[in-house]
Amino acid sequence: MSAIGTVRNPTRITLSLLLSSVAALALLVPSLHAQIRESALSDAEVEQIRDARYVPADCVLLFVKFLDLRTKEIQDLYAKPRRPGREQDTHDLLVQFTSIADELADNLDDYGPRHADLRKALPKVLEATDRWSSALKSPPDHETYSVARKIALESVRDLHDSAMELTGEQAAWFKAHPPTKEQKQQNGPIDIPR
Repeated sequence: MSAIGTVRNPTRITLSLLLSSVAALALLVPSLHAQIRESALSDAEVEQIRDARYVPADCVLLFVKFLDLRTKEIQDLYAKPRRPGREQDTHDLLVQFTSIADELADNLDDYGPRHADLRKALPKVLEATDRWSSALKSPPDHETYSVARKIALESVRDLHDSAMELTGEQAAWFKAHPPTKEQKQQNGPIDIPR
């Protein structure tokens, strides 16, 4: 009888092992999903950003261009006769807009301490924030995208505030440290450590 009590049921062991594996996999899925989130930029836009990284002002202006494209797409949705799915498309474009605006703000935060010369690009960012704010407010209220619009407008306000602050910092820095002729000829590229 003791020999029978020590023999384990192979089906029970397999089932237990299977359940343990499923539980471990369930813990990994959320982190994998977070890593595979969809980008707001197309592959071509990402490539343009990579190419422009060496000249910060050009990179900033590319972000402005991409945000202008998203606002134009939103405006086009409401300039044409209504089609099914318009509200969901508006929501998706607002989410993309917010993601790109946040990425631009992150870049400004990164370029500021390195004193990258953004003096020509920052006024364009400030001018664009007014344009974006108006464009994002233009679609009629709808529950599908009301939260996404609110978040996008907050991103625009934050971006405007960051650009204003950086404009003052840049003016003070470059007044105290005027660029040399070599730096002016290079159009202010940044040094990327290897």
